[in-house]
Amino acid sequence: MSKRVLMVMTSHDVLGETGKQTGMWLEEFASPYYAFLDAGYALTLASPMGGQVPIDPNSIADDAMTDATKRYVEDDLARSALASTMALEDVQADEFDAVFYPGGHGPLWDLSDNQKSIELIEKMLSANKPVAAVCHAPIVLKEVKGKDGKPYIKDKEVTGFSNSEEKAMSLNDVVPYLVEDALKEKGAKFMSTKDFEPKVCESGLLITGQNPASSKPAADALIAKLGH
Repeated sequence: MSKRVLMVMTSHDVLGETGKQTGMWLEEFASPYYAFLDAGYALTLASPMGGQVPIDPNSIADDAMTDATKRYVEDDLARSALASTMALEDVQADEFDAVFYPGGHGPLWDLSDNQKSIELIEKMLSANKPVAAVCHAPIVLKEVKGKDGKPYIKDKEVTGFSNSEEKAMSLNDVVPYLVEDALKEKGAKFMSTKDFEPKVCESGLLITGQNPASSKPAADALIAKLGH
């Protein structure tokens, strides 16, 4: 039986007080989506509100397009899947073998403290199932507790969008959380490489990627952990 992977994405589409649009960063969905699909996995897409996932307009600009995002644009099936995600509250953790969170700035608002998401991750981890998150999405780990009641990421090596990357985007004063600071506050060993270069951390069941360039390597790491 093929492995069942849940992908959880943001429903949030406004960038703080700027009035600009945000959402999910398309590359961070498209690369993993096709990596999992090509590995023969069964995929389910979810978001806090269900329905259409907002895509950050900057991630479909010409200079941001990749082979995977171009494939997505031509793929009616993928586009309709992203338009009809299931609501997070309807997700049952025991139906999946792993969960993957793509980033974009959206998750900083609606997945950082989302009780349904926290419960889902805690259930996956306690069932010994891997959890992966990329770029801004590792913010979903900040309130997750281990069986001992302590922050799950305490003393674990994790990565995510770094303070210097956020600063390079001139958004460090716009976002509600800086991923690096928020994870460090919970006792994580935050690791990062040069801005916008790929970096993946594996710590037990956790897989985290630093930025958009890390989304395919993070997906590959999850595939290696799950097998076919």
